[in-house]
Order: sequence, then structure tokens, then C-alpha cells
Amino acid sequence: MDEYDQLYGSDRGPQITIKEADSKHAQIVLSNCDLAFANSLRRIMLAEVPTIAIDTVEIEANTSVIPDEFLCHRLGMVPLDSTNIDDKLIYTRDCGCDSYCEKCSVILTLHARCTGENNVTVYARDLVVAEGAQLGSPVITDKEGQGAIICKLRKGQELKMKCVAKKGIAKEHAKWSPVSAMGFEYDPWNKLRHIDYWYEENAEAEWPKSKYADWEEPPIEGEPFNYDALPSRFYLDVESVGSLPPDEIMQQGIKYLQEKLASVIDTLGRKNEGGDGFGDGMRSPGQDYTMGGMGGGPGYETPYGAGAQDSRTPYAGGFGGATPYGANNGW
Repeated sequence: MDEYDQLYGSDRGPQITIKEADSKHAQIVLSNCDLAFANSLRRIMLAEVPTIAIDTVEIEANTSVIPDEFLCHRLGMVPLDSTNIDDKLIYTRDCGCDSYCEKCSVILTLHARCTGENNVTVYARDLVVAEGAQLGSPVITDKEGQGAIICKLRKGQELKMKCVAKKGIAKEHAKWSPVSAMGFEYDPWNKLRHIDYWYEENAEAEWPKSKYADWEEPPIEGEPFNYDALPSRFYLDVESVGSLPPDEIMQQGIKYLQEKLASVIDTLGRKNEGGDGFGDGMRSPGQDYTMGGMGGGPGYETPYGAGAQDSRTPYAGGFGGATPYGANNGW
């Protein structure tokens, strides 16, 4: 049994335990894996799980005090229902339409006008999803059932616009992020000493104990420090913005992590004619990776020469740095 097996188990299979979960929040314990794997899952849940958000706004009327650009930004940040988005919507870049269609987007309309003396508040609930759309409705979680405030209108002011919501990921823009926060912690007792707490008199008294400390055994006083110890238990705190429930965010994160790993394995495992294990798309012109050495080996050819030692350019062939204007200048 190697060192990895001793730390993470001979089956080498990550395990997930859900400690707490509801419609907005989940606490997850990820064990039997290393730090790189746990952090990869965290980053994918943050930035690569797709959701739907308003991406384009066609403004017909805006007589409010809020500029068009500011209003469009506020609309883009309104969370929209994205449940099972992979089954219902495709990316616009993968669609054959000119701009948007029902296959790659959802249309929402907003029309509000203040006709009385009192100001009118426009909420996310006033966004109307096109009839027949299976997703894209505004997420409303407050007790009043109004949703986020978009703007306020005085007498005579009006908003009339068409919003086009599209599928995307947070790598492109934060409005597509499915989470508002993602907590990540390991080693709550600091047994590995990855953190050096600053304190005035007593670190234990001045630093509050992590809520995850009760889930692990405390350190034994006088226990020798193991310099080779590695973390194997990680705590993730997922807080959803409402577009996706925490369990779906986690499942989608695992799905896309598997796809990325499968892509890497497929690329490394593909054999070309030379049998080097790299895909055809990873080679440069004239290169065969035989590492023949710096003295004219076949692994160092360029499109302009044949592995010669004279550093030739596409313009001339003399040693010493010829230029397109003449032969060797003796440099």
C-alpha cells in the first residue's frame, strides 16, 4: 500500500457527506481525497456551473432617473430559475440562430408606469416570462413575494423593455454564478500548522474555534508533529443565490469535474502515428518530441528551417543574424 492509499484509502474514491441542507444552503464534508481535488470541485461550483441570466435588454422607454446602462446591470443581476438548465437550453454560441431564439434564450418583458401621486416601486416580480418558457422566472424568496428592487418611479415615469436571458457561466460574468458564497475549510484544529495565528497573549483565547472543530478529534498535547501529513477532510459551505438549489449545484459541479478529467485522460491517452501519447492538436510544426538535443536535434525545428544550428530567419540563411535587407553584417 503506497502513501496515497494510507492517506485516502485503497479504493481512492472521494466520499461526500451532507451535514445540513435546505433550499438555499448546504454544508458538505468531502473526504478520502486530496486538497487539489477538493479545491477543483469548489472552483467549478463557483465558476463553471451554468445558469440563466438576463444578457441583452432592448429598451423601448426609460424615463426613470436611472440610466439605461445601470438599469441593465441591475436586471442582469436578478437571479432566474435555472433548474435542469442543461436539458432545456443550449448556449447561444452553439445555436444556429442569428441572435437569439427559444432554443438558446428566454424572453422576459417589463412594463411599469407611475400614474398616481405616490412613487411606484418596480420589483423582480414585475418581470414577466414569455408564455411557454420552462425556466427563467425571477427567483423570489422574501415573505412579501416581491423579489429584488429594480427601481422606483415618480408620477409620469415609465419603464418598457424586453429582456433576453441566456445560458452562461460565472467565468464569463458574475451574474451567472449559482452561489453567493462558497466556504472552504480544512484542518479546523490547525494540526498541520498551515496557518500561523497572530495573537497578543493567547491564540486559543483570542481566536474563536471553528464550527467544524467539533467534527474532528482535537490534537493531543505533546503529540509529535508529522511534517509529511496531508489534509484529507474538507468542509464546503454552499450558499445559493436561488437560481439552483444547493444539491443541484453540487451534482452539476461533480458532473463538470468528471467531464474535465475525462477530457484530460482522453487527450493524454490518445496515440498518434508516432506513439507519443499526445493528441495531434498539441504538436508544433515539424516537431516530433524526440529531444535530439540543442545541437540541431529534430525536436527543435521551425517552419522556416530544418533544425539547423545557425538560427536562420525566413529572410536569409547566414549565421550571425542576417536581416531582410542584407546578408551577414558580422554581428
